[in-house]
Amino acid sequence: MPKGYLALVLHTHLPYVRHPEHEFFLEERWFFEAVTECYIPLINVFESLVNDGVNFRLTMSITPPLMSMFTDELLQQRYSKHITNLIELAEKEVARTKWEPHFHETAKMYRDMFIEASRTFHDRYHRNLLNAFRRFQDLGVLEVITCGATHGYFPLIGVKKESVRAQVGVAVDLYTKLMGRKPKGIWLPECGYNPGDDHILEEFGIKYFFVDTHGIMHADTQPKYGIYAPVYCPSGVAAFGRDTETSKQVWSVNEGYPGDFDYREYYRDIGWDLGFDYVKPYIHPNGQRINTGIKYYRITGKSNYKEPYNPYRANHKAALHAGNFMFNREKQIEYLTGVLDRKPLIISPYDAELFGHWWFEGPQFLNYLIRKIACDQDVVKLTTPGDYLDEYPVNQMTVPSASSWGYKGFHEVWLEGSNDWIYRHLHKASERMTELASMFPQAEGDLLRALKQAAREVLLAQSSDWAFIMKTGTMVDYAQKRTKQHIHRFTGLYEDIKWNKINPSWVAELEYKDNIFPDINYRHFLPYRPVKSSIAVNL
Repeated sequence: MPKGYLALVLHTHLPYVRHPEHEFFLEERWFFEAVTECYIPLINVFESLVNDGVNFRLTMSITPPLMSMFTDELLQQRYSKHITNLIELAEKEVARTKWEPHFHETAKMYRDMFIEASRTFHDRYHRNLLNAFRRFQDLGVLEVITCGATHGYFPLIGVKKESVRAQVGVAVDLYTKLMGRKPKGIWLPECGYNPGDDHILEEFGIKYFFVDTHGIMHADTQPKYGIYAPVYCPSGVAAFGRDTETSKQVWSVNEGYPGDFDYREYYRDIGWDLGFDYVKPYIHPNGQRINTGIKYYRITGKSNYKEPYNPYRANHKAALHAGNFMFNREKQIEYLTGVLDRKPLIISPYDAELFGHWWFEGPQFLNYLIRKIACDQDVVKLTTPGDYLDEYPVNQMTVPSASSWGYKGFHEVWLEGSNDWIYRHLHKASERMTELASMFPQAEGDLLRALKQAAREVLLAQSSDWAFIMKTGTMVDYAQKRTKQHIHRFTGLYEDIKWNKINPSWVAELEYKDNIFPDINYRHFLPYRPVKSSIAVNL
């Protein structure tokens, strides 16, 4: 019998980027790169674990924008072209490096990786990778949860509670449609929690969510078990706190595993290193150099000097780090068992894109870790928050504090000088959407189509990604353009709907461009009337 539990939580998210009006849109490569370097490698790891009969349980949040991109035919077609081009480039690299032994094995590794990615995408899952995650959920190895409809930051858009309700309601509707069941849990975008939002989660049947460490530790009453057991909010929805020790081991710039000098260097790519004429067919058609995904150097050190990457050495290091991570969890659990009167739970959440994209060896680290936990010890067992609540249905009731997992732990990342201007527009749009929903609660025909599109535009404008990008200073023009574009489109629809001047051809154009949530229920924006409830049980 295990002495305690570890819950690995992978938050899987990208902003909704789909531009049918442009054949080659740079930001769509965010999705293509993540599919090749993160999502398919994780799928292949899960496949190998299932095929080998390894007993494991993981939690993954797959956000509605990402679910929508997985199932979009246009993006599926474009990814098919993308991976075909990568295979062609990798074949050329195998030939080019034939007499460069320090690069040749790595070139063959990329060729094999891209061919395997194509097989997984085309042959196993027929271009729809969401089917893979649904399969793993049905097999009982993944607990897939949802997120806000467009990853809106609840504490700030929640000035209008209707926005939070719509973000949750639309997300639950899409999840139910695509996954064949209702979600048990939700990843609050950016772990952004505002006290009282849990009542909205309860309304839609959500059983649990996550907060950062201080969200639990600064709750209105002292948590008896700290972050090593969930607490119930007054609504009866459980909150789980992030463990700081496991976070530091992976996330820390100075101490985390991904910074090991034997691992692949992310910032050296042949798209920049090789001759322009050679890479031209594989970069942007306008001649802009971009990452191809083929990188030949290891981190080496903190200077600009880099040595060739050795895949075998890096793979060995991933196994060593997995063993170290497991050893530390054993010692952590053994200590906690001595001071708690129940089996402790360690919550370890990470951005899924870390594994494979930023940390190339991350999927293999997870592969080794899961196998070691299953076979090499009996102290720690992998579990999910839903499973833990089934085993321990009685928990302390308290109110977690307002918090996020962003810089400084609160709201500063999404509300500061570079991005604060967006919120007056988001709040006004939400207020107007509620006005429209109240005026036309039973719309049909062109009016219904216009109302649904208006709701889409509000949700797309609310994406926390745009404020985050403005703060970090990368692709700022694109983030500002997307925010203004969706607000402008919504405002035009609002005026047309309110004054009965709907232009069906313009609505059709917007449906073509912003086609997320085809079955959206605009009535989720109706005035929010909170229902107070308390079904949690105190210890």
